[in-house]
Amino acid sequence: MSDRDMKRLWSSPVRAPVPFDPATVRDLPEPARRYLLHSIAPGTTLATAFTLRMRGQIKLKHAWCAFTARQVTRSPQGFVWRARVTMKGLPVFGSDRWIDGQGSMAWRLLGLFPLVNAGGADISRSAWGRMQGEMVLLPTALLAADVKWASSADDHVRVQFENGGYPAALDLQINAQGALVSLAYERWGNPEGGAFGSHAYGGVFDAEGTFQGVTIPTHMHIGWNYRPDRKRDEWEGFRATIEHMEYK
Repeated sequence: MSDRDMKRLWSSPVRAPVPFDPATVRDLPEPARRYLLHSIAPGTTLATAFTLRMRGQIKLKHAWCAFTARQVTRSPQGFVWRARVTMKGLPVFGSDRWIDGQGSMAWRLLGLFPLVNAGGADISRSAWGRMQGEMVLLPTALLAADVKWASSADDHVRVQFENGGYPAALDLQINAQGALVSLAYERWGNPEGGAFGSHAYGGVFDAEGTFQGVTIPTHMHIGWNYRPDRKRDEWEGFRATIEHMEYK
């Protein structure tokens, strides 16, 4: 873990361990309760951070490029995603991050020649939006007292919370066993290089794994302009498999 921000996020002081008590979710809507009971085993420490390794493909200029990546996320401080992407046979190294309200992107061909170096209000808001969607990888953080749950159907639940001055509202589709099937929400960004604005974002999950008592999606298809009624090749821009996850 060579990135200073990654080390700082991961080594931040941890609160006294609090075990998950299923009784704390008994008053939530049934699909929310089903999801949380499936995702968090009784007695599991309520983690506020994770570090992961993943690999997959990302769509750049209409071409699928392989990548490997490491990530550290701590709620609510932020995240760092560092990756090696192979583009036209050449390695591109870089990172996306959001730390204490500030987001940035920095990518270099061969690790030497700058390709992207971006920051500012729009990048920060978009990076924040990414982190909020990835709270499905840290379901223990969704047990905070200020998180609100609502449901209008047996297989859907909306979770609302706030961080960094922006409200988040995630729409989750939950199957009969409590596993996460899909995620949909509005994220700030500029897909296809257009104007920044609020756009549909999300995707589907088709595998899961359990790490330290926490069950999460481990294989995902994600993209801008996601809607359940659209074909995958119309919105998918990121597909990945989580190979390792550690919580604390």
